[in-house]
Amino acid sequence: RARSREMNRGISRACSGAAVSNGSGLKDARITDLLVFGFLQSCSSNSFQAELEALGYELPVQDHLWEDHEDELQTDGSRASRFHAQRIEADSESEEDLIQNLARQLAQIGDSMDRSIPPRLVNHLAMQFMNPNLLEEDRRRHLATALEQLMQTCPADLEQEKATLVLTMLLAKKVADHTPSLLRDVFRTTVNFINQNLLTYVRNLARNVRTGEDGPLAFP
Repeated sequence: RARSREMNRGISRACSGAAVSNGSGLKDARITDLLVFGFLQSCSSNSFQAELEALGYELPVQDHLWEDHEDELQTDGSRASRFHAQRIEADSESEEDLIQNLARQLAQIGDSMDRSIPPRLVNHLAMQFMNPNLLEEDRRRHLATALEQLMQTCPADLEQEKATLVLTMLLAKKVADHTPSLLRDVFRTTVNFINQNLLTYVRNLARNVRTGEDGPLAFP
């Protein structure tokens, strides 16, 4: 547990240094990074622990999720800034804990579905990701194709967006299990795919967990 906590702190401290024009976009990217990383970290078993630990220290995330804070102009500006920074840090830790809890719940669902993933589908997807000439757009397309095949086997009463989110991350886990050296590529493709197709749903999940509107996640 101490090792996992240290990796999570490594994510929080990492900083990309890239210029970003939209604060909310940065917040969304961080949430998805934390969600997918937490899912992979929480799965019951994996063969890519070393690669996951290295990834935890390399993720280009910012020090906090909350972008809607502005320093107040006061006579004692330094004291106000210090208090403001402490408040942001506390909010960030709380937010990260919530996302990690959400990831653990989704990973439990993923563990229950793990055996439903055909090994042949995983092998084929891993082989496609091994192609060094493959563009990111092509990786997302191959991931979507594999996901469509899996969705056809899901019971009709499952919430579609939740099933899609869990299966997307579960496919990433299975590919990384198959070939640990693909972890970085499959992680980034998974994050990009979720941001393109499931971002509103992820936002709502995170918001519901934050406000306590939803209990433990479960399929019907």
